[in-house]
Amino acid sequence: MKAKRRQSDSSPLDVSLSVLFWIFFRIACTSFGGFMAMIAVVENVVVERKKLLTHQEMLDGISLASMLPGPVAVNVCTYVGYRLRGSIGALVAASAAILPAFVLVVVLSAAYFRWGQIPAVNKLFMGFIPAVTAVIVAAAWNMSRKSLAGVRESAIAIGAFAVLLGIGGFYSTLAIIVGAGVIGWLLFRTESGTPTKPRNKRRASRPKFNAHAFMLGTMPMVNVPWWNLDPAILTKLFAVFAGMSVMLFGGGYVFIPLIQEIVVNHQQWVTTQEFIDGIALGQITPGPILVSAAFIGLKVAGLAGAVVATIAIFAPPALLMVLASGAYARLQRSSAVQAALRGVRPAVIGMIFAAAVVVGRSAMPVWYSIAIFAVALYALIRFRVEAVWIIPAAGAAGWWLY
Repeated sequence: MKAKRRQSDSSPLDVSLSVLFWIFFRIACTSFGGFMAMIAVVENVVVERKKLLTHQEMLDGISLASMLPGPVAVNVCTYVGYRLRGSIGALVAASAAILPAFVLVVVLSAAYFRWGQIPAVNKLFMGFIPAVTAVIVAAAWNMSRKSLAGVRESAIAIGAFAVLLGIGGFYSTLAIIVGAGVIGWLLFRTESGTPTKPRNKRRASRPKFNAHAFMLGTMPMVNVPWWNLDPAILTKLFAVFAGMSVMLFGGGYVFIPLIQEIVVNHQQWVTTQEFIDGIALGQITPGPILVSAAFIGLKVAGLAGAVVATIAIFAPPALLMVLASGAYARLQRSSAVQAALRGVRPAVIGMIFAAAVVVGRSAMPVWYSIAIFAVALYALIRFRVEAVWIIPAAGAAGWWLY
């Protein structure tokens, strides 16, 4: 189903919640390779293929997500859902972005706790890495064609690329965004002209409720053993993970030492080896690495614990993202903010190119990796193949070649 369009405007209209859920569910099923890979796939689908948002709107969302706590990729999905369908759209998009990884982690964790450690499928993921690198490069390239309109924008992008690649870390990211905003205000405040009016929030008729489909969809949940429904344990799980979620700045990998200190040393919910294996399970599934919270929740309180821990680690940052997105839309009416954003957007493009280099460095240094990268990049840019098809094909190639 495609979004209907206004006859007098090219902006999309009537993106149903079911379509929104399916878009992000498909994206999440193939988002291997870290948060920037998922953001790149979102950009490929939402901006390039479906034209639901513009490149500038996407760059604004990435900028905002980078400054707030929580997993950046899920925050970006929340932002897109909010722009398309308001608060309920944010909930649908974020839930769909998390669901595939959550289901896989729960299944693999259940097998792990029953049969022991699971060997990593190294060959498959060797193929993912160069393809993910290509997806990120293609996303940055497509954005740059729209946003790098002159020498000044290009210089900001190159500077951001050099700083992030040379220094790295959350504080560098924050400094780049703030610094680029100030530079943009200084350079472009006299050129901003009439402030860009935010697009009208999409209104869509609610999808009809299908009772039969609902019962079929929820029937498996009736048979799921919710092993431990102790309110005290579940409340403690929620409080611990929710508290940690609002302290997460800089991405999931930065967060690992904090979560290890709390769940291993302080709460003693899992052993050190179990924690390492839980993080590994999060890495070999698509989507955000923080879905590893489901592994810990499953160990503590069964499936109910996995659900509670996952909601707690993602919900508070998503709520902050919704509140910030609403305020951000109002601030965009200001000409000063528009000038600052002209500086921030090219900086974000530079940071995305830097992320591609970081991801590409982890690929195996063999010609197979270069070949997969080149073929994937050519297919993405020349033939506009969807990224959701590129990643599985690269994984199959990796399984065969490496």
